Amino acid sequence: MITHRNPVLTLLLLAVLAAPGAVFASEAEDSVALKAIIAAIESGWENADGTPFYTHFLGQDGARFFESGGQNTGLKDLVEHHVEPEGDVLDGLDLEFSNIETHIDGDFAWALADVMVSATVKKDGRKIHNRGYETFLFRRTADGWKVIHTHSSTRPVR
Repeated sequence: MITHRNPVLTLLLLAVLAAPGAVFASEAEDSVALKAIIAAIESGWENADGTPFYTHFLGQDGARFFESGGQNTGLKDLVEHHVEPEGDVLDGLDLEFSNIETHIDGDFAWALADVMVSATVKKDGRKIHNRGYETFLFRRTADGWKVIHTHSSTRPVR
């Protein structure tokens, strides 16, 4: 039985008991950060700009990024053979992520989003108007949250 009180231990115990509230605040901040990354990626696609991808993707070897049956292997492949060429191929690309749900589990997170894509193919004037879903996987690093994988699946709006 302890017969004396230690003020340092008492403060430490109070800090530990208050920690769950801090976890919720951190999850809310993390959710805002993940949504900001998704917004930057949306802008990168629309502007055929690889910068947000190089900034917000981890770029680990072997990473694969899926889109409606196709894939890019590695971050450089995604940017140089998909993101940046879209500006030469598509006119008026409008990409919208909505209904974004974020889920955080320690240093791992994922986000689910509805996606709407519209554009005109420059070569033949064909209109693209697709709707579907996107999944983003994230890892917390010393530099903040980084995308480690994406999977998008869309089909024409009828």
